[in-house]
Amino acid sequence: MNYSKESQDLDFAYKVRRALNESSESLPAPTLDRLAQARKMAMSRKKKESPALVRLFQNAFAGANGFQFSGPSSWLGRAGLALPAIVLIAGLAGIYEYEQQQNINELADIDTSMLVDELPPAAYVDTGFTTYVNNKQNEESQ
Repeated sequence: MNYSKESQDLDFAYKVRRALNESSESLPAPTLDRLAQARKMAMSRKKKESPALVRLFQNAFAGANGFQFSGPSSWLGRAGLALPAIVLIAGLAGIYEYEQQQNINELADIDTSMLVDELPPAAYVDTGFTTYVNNKQNEESQ
Protein backbone atom coordinates (compact mmCIF):
# COMPACT_ATOMS: atom_id res chain seq x y z
CA MET A 1 0.00 0.00 0.00
CA ASN A 2 1.16 3.50 -0.74
CA TYR A 3 0.33 5.74 2.21
CA SER A 4 0.89 9.45 2.23
CA LYS A 5 3.05 11.02 4.92
CA GLU A 6 0.01 12.33 6.80
CA SER A 7 -1.73 8.95 6.91
CA GLN A 8 1.50 7.29 8.07
CA ASP A 9 1.82 9.88 10.84
CA LEU A 10 -1.80 9.33 11.83
CA ASP A 11 -1.33 5.55 11.92
CA PHE A 12 1.76 5.99 14.09
CA ALA A 13 -0.14 8.29 16.47
CA TYR A 14 -2.93 5.73 16.83
CA LYS A 15 -0.41 2.97 17.58
CA VAL A 16 1.33 5.12 20.21
CA ARG A 17 -2.01 6.01 21.80
CA ARG A 18 -3.05 2.37 21.88
CA ALA A 19 0.27 1.33 23.46
CA LEU A 20 0.02 4.08 26.09
CA ASN A 21 -3.55 3.13 26.93
CA GLU A 22 -2.60 -0.53 27.34
CA SER A 23 0.41 0.27 29.52
CA SER A 24 -1.54 2.78 31.66
CA GLU A 25 -3.68 -0.05 33.03
CA SER A 26 -0.64 -1.49 34.78
CA LEU A 27 0.43 1.81 36.44
CA PRO A 28 -0.09 2.24 40.19
CA ALA A 29 -2.88 4.56 41.38
CA PRO A 30 -0.57 7.31 42.80
CA THR A 31 1.19 7.59 39.44
CA LEU A 32 -2.13 7.90 37.63
CA ASP A 33 -3.20 10.64 40.07
CA ARG A 34 0.02 12.59 39.47
CA LEU A 35 -0.44 12.23 35.70
CA ALA A 36 -4.03 13.49 35.98
CA GLN A 37 -2.88 16.52 38.02
CA ALA A 38 -0.12 17.27 35.51
CA ARG A 39 -2.64 17.09 32.67
CA LYS A 40 -5.00 19.48 34.46
CA MET A 41 -2.15 21.93 35.07
CA ALA A 42 -1.05 21.73 31.43
CA MET A 43 -4.61 22.30 30.22
CA SER A 44 -4.97 25.33 32.51
CA ARG A 45 -1.82 26.88 31.00
CA LYS A 46 -2.99 26.29 27.45
CA LYS A 47 -3.58 29.44 25.46
CA LYS A 48 -7.17 30.34 24.89
CA GLU A 49 -8.37 29.84 21.37
CA SER A 50 -9.28 33.05 19.64
CA PRO A 51 -11.05 33.37 16.34
CA ALA A 52 -8.79 34.24 13.45
CA LEU A 53 -9.52 37.45 11.60
CA VAL A 54 -9.77 36.95 7.89
CA ARG A 55 -10.41 39.69 5.40
CA LEU A 56 -12.48 38.58 2.51
CA PHE A 57 -12.87 40.69 -0.57
CA GLN A 58 -15.95 39.69 -2.44
CA ASN A 59 -15.20 38.73 -6.03
CA ALA A 60 -11.54 39.67 -5.60
CA PHE A 61 -10.36 36.78 -7.74
CA ALA A 62 -13.14 37.09 -10.27
CA GLY A 63 -11.75 40.29 -11.77
CA ALA A 64 -14.04 42.66 -9.88
CA ASN A 65 -11.24 44.53 -8.14
CA GLY A 66 -12.95 47.87 -7.73
CA PHE A 67 -12.39 49.15 -11.23
CA GLN A 68 -15.31 49.73 -13.51
CA PHE A 69 -14.83 48.27 -16.97
CA SER A 70 -17.36 50.57 -18.52
CA GLY A 71 -17.30 54.32 -18.68
CA PRO A 72 -14.42 56.78 -18.63
CA SER A 73 -12.16 54.77 -16.28
CA SER A 74 -12.21 51.54 -18.30
CA TRP A 75 -8.60 51.90 -19.44
CA LEU A 76 -7.49 52.11 -15.81
CA GLY A 77 -9.16 48.81 -15.01
CA ARG A 78 -7.68 47.07 -18.01
CA ALA A 79 -4.22 48.49 -17.30
CA GLY A 80 -4.51 47.37 -13.68
CA LEU A 81 -5.11 43.82 -14.84
CA ALA A 82 -2.66 43.75 -17.76
CA LEU A 83 0.28 45.55 -16.14
CA PRO A 84 1.35 42.68 -13.83
CA ALA A 85 1.22 40.23 -16.74
CA ILE A 86 3.35 42.53 -18.89
CA VAL A 87 5.88 43.00 -16.10
CA LEU A 88 6.05 39.23 -15.56
CA ILE A 89 6.61 38.52 -19.25
CA ALA A 90 9.27 41.24 -19.50
CA GLY A 91 11.03 39.87 -16.43
CA LEU A 92 11.04 36.32 -17.77
CA ALA A 93 12.35 37.53 -21.12
CA GLY A 94 15.12 39.46 -19.35
CA ILE A 95 16.12 36.42 -17.31
CA TYR A 96 16.19 34.28 -20.47
CA GLU A 97 18.39 36.79 -22.31
CA TYR A 98 20.75 37.07 -19.32
CA GLU A 99 21.15 33.28 -19.14
CA GLN A 100 21.78 33.07 -22.88
CA GLN A 101 24.47 35.76 -22.61
CA GLN A 102 26.09 33.88 -19.72
CA ASN A 103 26.20 30.68 -21.84
CA ILE A 104 27.73 32.58 -24.75
CA ASN A 105 30.37 34.10 -22.48
CA GLU A 106 31.26 30.71 -20.98
CA LEU A 107 31.62 29.14 -24.43
CA ALA A 108 33.72 32.09 -25.60
CA ASP A 109 36.04 31.66 -22.60
CA ILE A 110 36.46 27.96 -23.39
CA ASP A 111 37.14 28.69 -27.07
CA THR A 112 39.64 31.40 -26.18
CA SER A 113 41.51 29.16 -23.76
CA MET A 114 41.66 26.40 -26.38
CA LEU A 115 42.96 28.75 -29.08
CA VAL A 116 45.57 30.33 -26.81
CA ASP A 117 46.75 26.97 -25.44
CA GLU A 118 49.84 25.31 -26.92
CA LEU A 119 48.09 21.97 -27.38
CA PRO A 120 46.34 21.10 -30.63
CA PRO A 121 42.55 20.62 -30.37
CA ALA A 122 42.95 16.92 -31.23
CA ALA A 123 44.73 16.39 -27.89
CA TYR A 124 41.54 17.22 -25.99
CA VAL A 125 39.67 14.36 -27.70
CA ASP A 126 42.41 11.79 -27.11
CA THR A 127 41.37 9.61 -24.16
CA GLY A 128 44.96 8.70 -23.37
CA PHE A 129 45.89 12.35 -23.05
CA THR A 130 42.92 12.99 -20.75
CA THR A 131 44.04 10.11 -18.52
CA TYR A 132 47.60 11.48 -18.53
CA VAL A 133 46.41 14.96 -17.48
CA ASN A 134 44.18 13.53 -14.73
CA ASN A 135 47.08 11.42 -13.39
CA LYS A 136 49.39 14.44 -13.44
CA GLN A 137 46.82 16.51 -11.50
CA ASN A 138 46.42 13.72 -8.93
CA GLU A 139 50.21 13.49 -8.48
CA GLU A 140 50.54 17.26 -8.04
CA SER A 141 47.71 17.43 -5.49
CA GLN A 142 49.33 14.72 -3.30
